Amino acid sequence: MRAVASIDTAALTHNLARVRALAPGRRVYAAVKADAYGHGALRAAPALAAADGFAVATLDEAMQLRWAGVEQPIMLLSQPLDEAGLQHAGEHGFEPVLFHAEQLAVVGAYHGPALRVWALLDSGMHRLGFAPAQVPQVVAALAHNPHVDCAGWMTHLACADDPDDAMTRRQIAVFEQAVADLPGVRSIANSAGVVAWPDTHADVVRPGIMLYGSSPLLTQSAAALGLRPAMHLTAPLISRNHIAAGEPIGYGATWLTPEAMDVGIVGIGYGDGYPRHAPSGTPVLLDNQRVALIGRVSMDMLAVDLRNAPDTRLGARATLWGPGLPAEEVAAWVGTIPYELYCQLTPRVAFEYI
Repeated sequence: MRAVASIDTAALTHNLARVRALAPGRRVYAAVKADAYGHGALRAAPALAAADGFAVATLDEAMQLRWAGVEQPIMLLSQPLDEAGLQHAGEHGFEPVLFHAEQLAVVGAYHGPALRVWALLDSGMHRLGFAPAQVPQVVAALAHNPHVDCAGWMTHLACADDPDDAMTRRQIAVFEQAVADLPGVRSIANSAGVVAWPDTHADVVRPGIMLYGSSPLLTQSAAALGLRPAMHLTAPLISRNHIAAGEPIGYGATWLTPEAMDVGIVGIGYGDGYPRHAPSGTPVLLDNQRVALIGRVSMDMLAVDLRNAPDTRLGARATLWGPGLPAEEVAAWVGTIPYELYCQLTPRVAFEYI
């Protein structure tokens, strides 16, 4: 095989247990949107079956889980709502998140099966959600429809990945003040909140990236947090050649050999979802040795400096990220985040589950 993403389902289960340990007694809605952050939602969900519920972005994602036999409540985080969508939600036990005033009229007119909805408050991120001043409007709209029940009040944290950023405390204060006199469940914490902000644990936590074994914090590694990487992305060494000093490598001739040296070609590229803009120096593992990516990433392959792995043979599997090479380290080289690395893998990558 060429590029293979091996998914360790035991790591997913382990990471969910870490959520439970860090936020004891809280209900856990596991975020499996975007195909479980690129890990495959239909295979990840059974490994996360101990979760109290799941969270996805769209109705289609939720339906796939139901068709696969997932029975827990499923939160719809950013699904536009219309009459048909609410009917599906009521029939299948989905819990839509309300985030805009125009949705209140649609919910007010709903007459289908019993429906539970969440109300999202904008506590400062200014992406989705009701302003605190709109809370009475939300309460009134929900109170007038006996078919609809408020599952709870929630908000989303913008800067929780930085434990020193004061914005999180401001958001907590805004949210708590807005819902202080209201009954019902509260949900604030994402992965970073679970790890670094106990005051955000409330009643329900909504972990995402930490379930897949990447750190949600800027200041601590996944290993330090007791998380295990779930994805191991590998590809074979398909060529190696001895190249004279001063010779260019790859498109654009952007990298020149500093001396006579062996150059390897690994069978993965941006056609598989490996980032084209990964710079020379980005680490790759071969035979447990770190080697450096050199030159531009091509559609189907990339070049590596084999001076640190002189005995590596053709066919050896290179680790692009996974055990021994955290995705967050690769992401830092590339100027992105692990979320994007995971989500941008293409169908050309073969997935296997262990």
